Amino acid sequence: MKLFSIDPLLLLSMPGGTEWLWIILAVIILFGGKKIPELAKGLGKGMREFKDAKDGIRKDIETEMTKKEEIEAVNH
Repeated sequence: MKLFSIDPLLLLSMPGGTEWLWIILAVIILFGGKKIPELAKGLGKGMREFKDAKDGIRKDIETEMTKKEEIEAVNH
């Protein structure tokens, strides 16, 4: 017996054109036109901080790998 008649892949798909219009309309109604730039600014700042943290971790990993390779080269 099938509990759900909706295909799970449909739940993961991206919204189409009409759905985006409804989403944008709902955001404008909920937050108002004056709050949207503030929300976008906060989102941009969060994305920038995430990218900086990701790059910092990548740099730390590369530095440690280089140190490990140098130590192994000295020991051999």
